[in-house]
Amino acid sequence: MNPSLRYLRLMAFAVRLMTTLLWCDLVLPRLGLGRLSARGRLRRMSAAARRFHRLAAAHGGLLIKLGQFLSTRLDMLPAQVTGELSSLQDEAPAVSAERIAAVIEAELGAPPAIAFAAFDARPLAAASLGQAHRAVLHPGPAAAYGMSQVVVKVQRPGIERIVEVDLAVLRRVAGIVGRLPTVSARVDLPALIAEFATTSRQEIDYRQEASAARRFRTAFRADARVKTPRIAQSLCTGRVLTLEDVTAIKINDVAALRRAGIDPHAVADAFAAVMLDQFFVHRFFHADPHPGNVFVTPTADGTVGGEAGGTGGAGGGTGGLGAPDPGFALTFIDFGMMGEVSEALRATVRDFAIALAGERPGELVDSLDRLGVLLPSADKRLIERALAELFERFGGLSIAQLQRKDQREFAEFFSEFGDLLRDLPFQLPEDFLLIFRAVSIVSGLCSELDHEFNMWDAVRPYGLRLMREEGGNFARDQVDRVIAGVRMFVRLPGRIDDLVSVILAGDLAVQTPGVDRELRGLERVARRAVAGIVFAGLFIGGAVLFGTAAVGAGARVVGVVCMSGSLVPLAYALLARGGRD
Repeated sequence: MNPSLRYLRLMAFAVRLMTTLLWCDLVLPRLGLGRLSARGRLRRMSAAARRFHRLAAAHGGLLIKLGQFLSTRLDMLPAQVTGELSSLQDEAPAVSAERIAAVIEAELGAPPAIAFAAFDARPLAAASLGQAHRAVLHPGPAAAYGMSQVVVKVQRPGIERIVEVDLAVLRRVAGIVGRLPTVSARVDLPALIAEFATTSRQEIDYRQEASAARRFRTAFRADARVKTPRIAQSLCTGRVLTLEDVTAIKINDVAALRRAGIDPHAVADAFAAVMLDQFFVHRFFHADPHPGNVFVTPTADGTVGGEAGGTGGAGGGTGGLGAPDPGFALTFIDFGMMGEVSEALRATVRDFAIALAGERPGELVDSLDRLGVLLPSADKRLIERALAELFERFGGLSIAQLQRKDQREFAEFFSEFGDLLRDLPFQLPEDFLLIFRAVSIVSGLCSELDHEFNMWDAVRPYGLRLMREEGGNFARDQVDRVIAGVRMFVRLPGRIDDLVSVILAGDLAVQTPGVDRELRGLERVARRAVAGIVFAGLFIGGAVLFGTAAVGAGARVVGVVCMSGSLVPLAYALLARGGRD
């Protein structure tokens, strides 16, 4: 499609979406119809998600990536919307063999028939940013790289221009929508799009993917549970990537796993352990481990796990160092979307895992706050109480066990914490988003492989191991807490005496922010009601004076002035901020 026409079509969709958003979230509340707008918000968002789904499937480019990106933003969007977006599949019509050959020749200096001993013109897979073909290396490169069967990823012709057009539309929309109070209070939309743009540009540079694949392979070189394709470096550029063909059983193909004699439950355990190792041990992880990017490769030798450097997971993960090979390995491909855990983030995620493992809601809220997840408006005490109730009622249960729970328990929990759940005070920071995305995919896949799979049980050994590793620090923290408690106890009589003195002097001030907000809201409603009455009086009086035949010309002028002047209180009644803070 012509880039200009693409830009216009995408902007037309965006304008329609923004018009609906502005009308329903800004205009209707100022007309006193805020409750009506709020009741229909979920239905409108779901309908918009379905329309975007159709648009992305038809036009490809970054739209599919954007939909998949937004499908992880449970901090911004309701589950109905993220569910609609998560079903987007990155598939696209195949590019002709001639155009693919032209890209290969431009990048490698030779057409596919010369660059490779054999090249299959039929695509193995076609996605929005590129497509893959099977090929065979010449004897020389095959001996050098230790492989002959390869997959050649080729970037779609003109995709760079399409990416820039899509990003231009997204930046324009984010700049407008990001100024709305209802949006800016929840998320820094321009910053989010900037992060998405950076990730997208990295994904279409195959040199970065090749570098990430080599780093991942080095990290797991001694771990028998993990395999990574080798890279034919001399046949790689920014637009062409040649790597080992490691196609095997898709990780979610339960029937094929059973036919191969592989236990899906063991695959779920190993997959969770390997991914958690990536977060906590290697601090470099695959951020898009969906079924198309992870294979299960049968192994027939039953050997023991790797040498120094293998991790084996926390708490005895399957196939790790010193454990028998379970008969398979997890083979990861497509390293275009990778995440890295900084030292600061690792420390905070460590605290989060420890708090989660110990089911300590107070410490969990503190770690969420340090992660930058909680908005300033978040009521930490309410969140802590909700988490305590969550641990008490549903902690440690698998998805299957939750499904068997009495629905009345969920109804009671939602009744008590409904306001918190409907308006979650969370905003995931960019560096935590990829972790959240990966964990969400892992949890879903493992539950698909094993209906009784429990992510709590998978994380808990890591938390316990981290507690052991932090034993000295943990003990020091406890000593510090005891000392702080003793100091507070020693100072307590003096503080009580000061408080009594303040009360006796009549200087005690009590803050009631909730009541103050209600009073300010009532004051604004009253002012708007008075403005409405003044408008009605001026307009009706002016209309009577103007329309009465018996009055003179001077009275008619007064009538016109009254009707004109009524516009001022009308504007105030409609446009002044109303409702509660």
